[in-house]
Amino acid sequence: MNHAHRDLLVELGTEELPPKGLRRLMESFESQIIAGLNQAELPHAEHRCFATPRRLAVLVRCVALQQPARQIERKGPAWSVAYDTAGQPTQAALGFARSCGVEIEQLCRLETAKGVWLGYRGTESGRTTAELLPKIIAQALTRLPIAKRMRWGKSQAEFVRPVHWLVLMLGEEVVPATLLDTASGNTSRGHRIHHPQPIPLRNPLEYSDRLREKGCVIADFEARRERILSQVTQCAKALGAQALWDDALLDEVTALVEWPVALAGSFDETFLRVPAEALISSMQGHQKYFPLRSKSDAGLLARFITVANLKSQDPAQVIAGNERVIRPRLADAAFFWDQDRRRSLAERIPQLKNVLFQKQLGSLFDKSARVAALGRHFADDFSVVGDQIERAAWLSKTDLLTDMVGEFPELQGVMGRYYAVHDGEDEAIAHALDEAYRPRFAGDAIAPSSLGQLLAITERADTLIGIFALGKAPTGAKDPFALRRAALGLLRTCIEGQRSIDLEALFRLAAELMPTEIHATRQIQPVLQFCLERLRGLYLERNHPGELFEAVRALTQQKRLIVDPWDFHRRVMACAEFVQLPEATSLAASNKRIHNILRHADASDQPFPPVDPEHLEYPEERQLYEAVNALATEVENRVNTGEYTAALRHLAILREPIDRFFDAVLVMADEPRVRTNRLALLTCVSELFLSVADVGWLPTGE
Repeated sequence: MNHAHRDLLVELGTEELPPKGLRRLMESFESQIIAGLNQAELPHAEHRCFATPRRLAVLVRCVALQQPARQIERKGPAWSVAYDTAGQPTQAALGFARSCGVEIEQLCRLETAKGVWLGYRGTESGRTTAELLPKIIAQALTRLPIAKRMRWGKSQAEFVRPVHWLVLMLGEEVVPATLLDTASGNTSRGHRIHHPQPIPLRNPLEYSDRLREKGCVIADFEARRERILSQVTQCAKALGAQALWDDALLDEVTALVEWPVALAGSFDETFLRVPAEALISSMQGHQKYFPLRSKSDAGLLARFITVANLKSQDPAQVIAGNERVIRPRLADAAFFWDQDRRRSLAERIPQLKNVLFQKQLGSLFDKSARVAALGRHFADDFSVVGDQIERAAWLSKTDLLTDMVGEFPELQGVMGRYYAVHDGEDEAIAHALDEAYRPRFAGDAIAPSSLGQLLAITERADTLIGIFALGKAPTGAKDPFALRRAALGLLRTCIEGQRSIDLEALFRLAAELMPTEIHATRQIQPVLQFCLERLRGLYLERNHPGELFEAVRALTQQKRLIVDPWDFHRRVMACAEFVQLPEATSLAASNKRIHNILRHADASDQPFPPVDPEHLEYPEERQLYEAVNALATEVENRVNTGEYTAALRHLAILREPIDRFFDAVLVMADEPRVRTNRLALLTCVSELFLSVADVGWLPTGE
């Protein structure tokens, strides 16, 4: 290793950190320290971060021990002020020399566009890394994403949890510092039970291995996560089962333990009469257990896996303790299940009047009435029976009044389906109550049924218009009503469900159903544009160039196209295929040229008259005219049936006649009749393309 570089280790030891935010704290701590080093111009090599319930740490390899020297230039007083008439330095010049720490002879003459000045040029030595580190780390700590900081004891320091130790090492040396009222050192600590004693560190590189071998602490978050997943998977396999987990649960369990040990427990099989989702929510949400399901029939088993934070000499006692804890939790779920079914969902509808959706938008009863009316209006477009969507809309919020959903809010919709089936409701309606919440998260599937899709769309439309009408549209990162997610769910349902619906008509009716005093109709266009922006983001996430979206959006701005997400999507996909054709670049450039010519050709709003073949003077004009006429009917038929890709493929034939036309013909001829005729011909070409998209937006390769 170069003698001018050392490895850096920073470890902050604390009380148990918030588990759900630990990964974010760890990653932020690392990024802030690296940003501080970079800002201080301290070169370094690779870096990695660590986190356990009781520590945040960052290791940076080969950090320079000093900032590089830099050339400096300072401008002093004007030359005319710096020297008197005899050429002797004035007090202004002498004072400037003293401020630079040099003699007057070491100053220089600086000539600029604004005049001549007395100046100083020199080299400034960089500050040492040890000198800079305390401030860099202090700033990193203040910039961590902590919603609420706390003080402890008599200390005035503020952090998310009390701080107990601080390791700050540059190579084998401790960097002196006091952060959060804690002095730095080279001593870490091990597992609270297995090794509570201090663990001296000789150098930063031994940090992870020494904590593991000496302190029974796996400091690497990802390594600990992988170990937990491996143990849970092996434990489940030994039981002939499959463990249920998701990334959020695995991250949270990882953030709760320093030395993970997976253990299998069981519970009374009589609890399996409760819907599996409720049992899973209880085990995962309350206890951070991994439920198990059978590999054969995928049914839930009366077993679970817990991850202990130590290796017990009597694991049976640990398992028994967890089994005692889970029983009352599952008993609560069973009680809610039994109690809730004593009253049907339909009987709960009047109670919706007592639950406020939003003060100015009324109760959940009012919202259900609006969604029911909205759904009935668009029922035929989804091949749904009007009575079905109306019934589903009225029942869709009733499970919010049940004890089960009160305890497990994440089960809204899911429990509605179970209770509706128990009540004898139509099966399609029962499933729609659950499907209306889909997609619940990024990557989740949309509602599979027509009824579920219609309920999902109308419920989101009501929310979007209503909240926008109250002036509570999302701003910046703030979106308390999750309107971005609502808009994206609505759009995805239309596109992936292949459902054609005029969004402007949908939002207009939703606005008309709102209380008149909030003037919701004013928000139709803002909500429409909000949805289009979400749609643009969706295509960018799927790696489609923004120009594809803009090529279709241009038609909506020109009032040539209603906003129908499914139709919009097919046009975007047609453009995506079109840009792959060899003719695409030339045609896109030609369309831009045509658009510019037509835009500047005539200040009046009157359309050009039909093309007069008698005034086509050049063969290239006639060839283009004949090609356009030959394609017009076929392209129109393709567009009318939504075959936009085929339509653009047909239009690719126009590349050569358009290129020949522009090579041979002067559009803006002196003769008015000839000029108008040529402009009319270009209008015909433009209109053919605009029946699909404004291809002038597409990449031209220029």
